[in-house]
Amino acid sequence: MRMSIVEALREAIRGEMARDERVFCIGEDIGIPGGYGGAFTVTLGLEKLFPERIIDTPISEAAIFGMACGAALMGLRPIADVQYGDFLLCAADQIIDNIAKLRFMSGGKLKLPLVMRAPVGATGRGAQHAQSLESYFLSCPGIKIVAPATAYDAMGLLRSAVRDEDPVLIFEHKLLYGSKGLRAETGGLDASSEIPEGDFTVPIGRAAVRREGRDVTLIGHLLMMHHCLQAAERLEAEGVSCEVIDPRTLWPLDMSTIFASVRKTGRVVLAEESPKQGGVGAELAAQIAEAIPDCLLAPISRVAAPNTPAPFAPALEKLYVPQPERIAEAARRLVREY
Repeated sequence: MRMSIVEALREAIRGEMARDERVFCIGEDIGIPGGYGGAFTVTLGLEKLFPERIIDTPISEAAIFGMACGAALMGLRPIADVQYGDFLLCAADQIIDNIAKLRFMSGGKLKLPLVMRAPVGATGRGAQHAQSLESYFLSCPGIKIVAPATAYDAMGLLRSAVRDEDPVLIFEHKLLYGSKGLRAETGGLDASSEIPEGDFTVPIGRAAVRREGRDVTLIGHLLMMHHCLQAAERLEAEGVSCEVIDPRTLWPLDMSTIFASVRKTGRVVLAEESPKQGGVGAELAAQIAEAIPDCLLAPISRVAAPNTPAPFAPALEKLYVPQPERIAEAARRLVREY
């Protein structure tokens, strides 16, 4: 069966709640009868199946994650939801100082098996509803971070996250959801997948080679993975062969897969939607430069948003978010000049 990311996430949550009575969802507007099922319809209809385990909350992200933290400590497996990833910052103390640290502070005696879901990406909503916060939490030890770019990975990674003994933060791009009707996103891409029957999972910490190539490695997650694939298609017509890597997990990073690709091509372009300063690309570039500098035939190239908040105007937002041609031009330059 073919599913969109939003459908895959909903089915994965339904399946995990049916499989394990300890699993519950908590967030704002996720179970209102006749409502959307959260900001992007992921929990739509689940309140009918699990009326006592789809918990609507007041508008307080600190309360959502505080309750999720306490529930996980007591042996439950919460899935905490924020309407926009930007609002994770409203719960930063709970996430960074409690959820991420309590297992370490207790010498491993305490466990926090909880999932945190957060939509990210610029979609015409202005600076406070457009941030890609991956790099903020990449610098927070104690949290695993996943970023599914396809429906198959969304289902498999969510299942793995629910079953993991550590807190897992799932970043989901708004333009990849594939929501329909009133919650459809203008400019969305098709990230749907054929979903096999059975209880499959996608391992946390394993990247995917989306396209094999020989001349240059393109690395991007979420929306940028799709833009990297589009860039690779353009460059193929020019005789440039691109390998495209989807990290899927941002922490722990699968550097062995990335190193193997860079050893083969000798050139790498790192694409991300967040600002370049202190970004995911900076971490990847540092690890590549430290571990395999002799394999590089050219300087590492980073393609990212400017070091400014996301603009509201559609024309400016399009300039702000890296487009396939910017990625293609960076790769083109590396191949031509080095």
